[in-house]
Amino acid sequence: MPADHPEHPGDDAAGQQTAYRSGFACLVGRPNAGKSTLTNALVGQKVAITSSKPQTTRHTIRGIRTTDESQLVLVDTPGLHRPRSLLGQRLNDLVRETLLSVDVIGFCLPADQRIGPGDTFIAGDLADLYRVRRVPVVAIATKADAVDRDRLAEHLVAIDRLGDWAAIIPCSAVRGDQVEEVGDLLASYLPPSPMLYPADQVTDEPTVVMIAELVREAALEGVRDELPHSLAVQVEEIVAREDRPEGDPMSDVRVNVYVERPSQKAIVIGRGGSRLRDVGTTARRGIEQLLGQRVYLDLHVKVAKDWQRDPKALDRLGF
Repeated sequence: MPADHPEHPGDDAAGQQTAYRSGFACLVGRPNAGKSTLTNALVGQKVAITSSKPQTTRHTIRGIRTTDESQLVLVDTPGLHRPRSLLGQRLNDLVRETLLSVDVIGFCLPADQRIGPGDTFIAGDLADLYRVRRVPVVAIATKADAVDRDRLAEHLVAIDRLGDWAAIIPCSAVRGDQVEEVGDLLASYLPPSPMLYPADQVTDEPTVVMIAELVREAALEGVRDELPHSLAVQVEEIVAREDRPEGDPMSDVRVNVYVERPSQKAIVIGRGGSRLRDVGTTARRGIEQLLGQRVYLDLHVKVAKDWQRDPKALDRLGF
């Protein structure tokens, strides 16, 4: 999918460097392809939750990478997949809607996994999109640190055969290999534009969404494979404590964790509440770092039967 640019995306027709560039990039790929980890690495701090569990991302998280030459607004989408529920269908619709509004797409294909039917499915979607909107697609071989040089070379050849890409680049977000090069490459396909966000801003996600994601990330660690699809988090309220000493503010944060069955509730809570305490401790650290103050985190686990298939429940939970 070659881009409609002159000699190089960053040059004008005379070969001169163009003005400042700003715009939107979308990272796509099947579940657990390393999209959130790469987003965080490109931004330089955590703006998207990560987990070894598939379908961790459920919202488009905008991370902002600002340099002297460009501002790249990264939209991290849920993984495209064959949906098994109304939630899955809505997540796929969210991805496709996002793809129609960006300037460049990064297609993440993890080097530690062979090209499979899921990748072929997404490549077909991207080819259809390119015919409609001519959005350049950069193929990114993520998790390059997880394989040796020969296996990586095989993977890059397989990616090349999968489609007609604007560019192909390997990287390791965990080790930091070629992360800056990926950012610069994506930014080179952005249109000339002044900054879209202040230079020191790294995300435009509301605080309540970030808090909910931090709780869900903590709750996903160490649970059974079926639970991640059934777990949703909603922030009920954030209330500043009154009469706190000057320079030592504190907030009470009340959060509900929803599952679909009583057996799942027991898993999240753990024996004697041990797992829920661990979830709270882990999530509280992240929330305190986010808010820049101490937090009392009040977690409640509730059952919302089959919420993934209930349109009213999905609407209420923000999907």
